[in-house]
Amino acid sequence: MLFSIIQSLVEGHSVSMVEVIAEILSMLFIIFCILPVHEWAHAWAAYKLGDTTAKAQGRMSLNPLVSFSPAGALFLLLFGFGWAKPVPIDSRYFRNPRRDTALVSLAGPLSNLIVAWIGALIYCGILAAMGENVPVFVMYFFSAYVEINVALAIFNLIPLPPLDGSKILGSFLSNRTLYNYYRYQNIIIMIAFVVLFSGVLNAPLNWLNQVCATGVFWLGKLPYQLLGLLK
Repeated sequence: MLFSIIQSLVEGHSVSMVEVIAEILSMLFIIFCILPVHEWAHAWAAYKLGDTTAKAQGRMSLNPLVSFSPAGALFLLLFGFGWAKPVPIDSRYFRNPRRDTALVSLAGPLSNLIVAWIGALIYCGILAAMGENVPVFVMYFFSAYVEINVALAIFNLIPLPPLDGSKILGSFLSNRTLYNYYRYQNIIIMIAFVVLFSGVLNAPLNWLNQVCATGVFWLGKLPYQLLGLLK
């Protein structure tokens, strides 16, 4: 992301401007078009499970202005992970609060994987139509698009508050453990940021991101392979 690009320039490494522009445009598209989908998925899942809070407040919307978070957008541009303004969820409306809260939380990361697959499907369609004539910019744009969406899905599934993974984990914890978990969430958040920026999780997260992104591209290519349009 921009931070790694700036770091590469400071260290004297060469940087492809076509790749940089493609990544920036991909990230801007994700900020204004995909992060709202993530939050809409949370709101839609909650609505289907009985919670009308987000819909009543006008938050079940794909309008980017409704869910735009300046800090979250800046983090995405700089570091490759970010967030939108979270939709309000009231678990008191759920029939099974633990299960339904987990399902609502899972809806966001799942939406990122779905739109990543759609992006891979579009790219492979372009590849099937144009072959080796696909512009390098298009390749960089869709590569960044898929990889960032996959990274957002995996990042949000980390079981640390306030990420979606913490609410999914919470559905499996006892009431006492869950109380302590959220009681100390501010401390856990600070520790999480230190761990993330220390680079301790870089290797396992990068490996997982790469494996999942490869899988998404494979699924995007599969229909064209079955039709004999791609090898």
